Amino acid sequence: MNRRMVFYMTGQIVKLEAAVLLLPLLVAVIYQEACLWAILATIGIALVLGFALTLISRPKSQVIFAREGFVIVALSWLALSAVGALPFFLSGEIPHYIDALFETVSGFTTTGASILTDIESMSHGLLFWRSFTHWIGGMGVLVLIMAIVPSVSGRNMHILRAEMPGPVVGKLMPRIRDTAKILYVIYLAMTAVLVILLLCGGMPLFDSILHAFGAAGTGGFGIKADSIAGYSPYLQWVIGVSMLAFGINFNLYYLILARQAKTAFKSRELWLYAAIVVVATAIVSFNIAPQMNGGEETVRTAFFQVSSIITTTGYSTADFNLWPGLSKGVLFALMFLGGCAGSTAGGLKVSRAMMLFSTARRDLRRLLHPRSVGVIKMEGKRLDEASITGASAYLVLYIILFASGCLLLCFEPFGIETNLSAMAACFNNVGPGFDLVGPAASYAAYSPLSKLVLSFAMLFGRLEIYPMLFMFIPSTWTKK
Repeated sequence: MNRRMVFYMTGQIVKLEAAVLLLPLLVAVIYQEACLWAILATIGIALVLGFALTLISRPKSQVIFAREGFVIVALSWLALSAVGALPFFLSGEIPHYIDALFETVSGFTTTGASILTDIESMSHGLLFWRSFTHWIGGMGVLVLIMAIVPSVSGRNMHILRAEMPGPVVGKLMPRIRDTAKILYVIYLAMTAVLVILLLCGGMPLFDSILHAFGAAGTGGFGIKADSIAGYSPYLQWVIGVSMLAFGINFNLYYLILARQAKTAFKSRELWLYAAIVVVATAIVSFNIAPQMNGGEETVRTAFFQVSSIITTTGYSTADFNLWPGLSKGVLFALMFLGGCAGSTAGGLKVSRAMMLFSTARRDLRRLLHPRSVGVIKMEGKRLDEASITGASAYLVLYIILFASGCLLLCFEPFGIETNLSAMAACFNNVGPGFDLVGPAASYAAYSPLSKLVLSFAMLFGRLEIYPMLFMFIPSTWTKK
């Protein structure tokens, strides 16, 4: 284990956090808000901590192997969250540090679960920081640092694989830094287009930027008590479609830009993702029709909630707690599925579900025909046994951690629907659950211990288990 490199990279990330905090500081200055002193203090703390880590831990060797990549990602995200919570806490707008940490972890992991009960009373500077954490965490903060800082190692692919969601992560370009740049350019351009579309619909500039951050990062922190419900049908359609767009594998956007649209549209994951959205929207529309006023409103409401949940964004235009059981069941299932690999969405991912289904089908065929040779393909390419075994192992770990989290939440005096959906919403980075943690409620009623459990669930879910798990295994830190 190259420990010096691990702490050196963590220090670089904390320094980067100090730099991005200048944006909410600027917002606080524009609106002349008192929270600017809390943001300034946090910048100072981040700089001291960042420089201390980079100076003390300057590595003799900058080589990064797989386990260093995993630990760098996990430790960096913990440090980001711990420091990023300070503006909320120091300003007094979130009086308890555990609550501030929960809110910040929820932001960086693009979960959107909140402990706030009066969001509209929060200052503009901290509202900006709260939503900006979605945008940073959506594509990945270490992907960002690889895009703007000269490569520190020839093995940065280990960091990219540890932070990017999905069962398989590939390079778009021969150099990892170029891949990271392309990803962020596409991400930034799509966010800018979304801001323009929202402005065209009459949404104020501040609201447009923050909602674009939430949709782009598939995070879903709202700035209004009713989330998106108070905005016009046009704005709801724009945000609904944009959430789906950010739930698509960004590699496909690169292929389209590279004039390989035919290859991009051959993606089985893309078409299955689209088919699931269409079918789920149809089922929910039919089921909630008696409660709605008209055809367009019914379809729009159903589509928005389906789009929000499958992409694990968490915005809402209706309190689906009040919907029939079938609609709630569809949304609950979508919480686990999630969006496409290589997107900003959470959940298991459509590609991983496809892989697991194909594996199960092959194994069933082998039981009937022991001599048959089953080949599993993804996007036209044959998968090796290591990838297939990895997907199965991930599912086992996923179930164990999810069940463990649910058991820990059972100490709370809430019903099974609340605790089960809270764990599902946090572990899959969705945000709102059902019952007491529904879209019209918050996680404020949970104890500090449960908030920590849910915070770690969010981190495990966003980083797809392995980086966080390896960080807590003692043998990971031993020298070879």
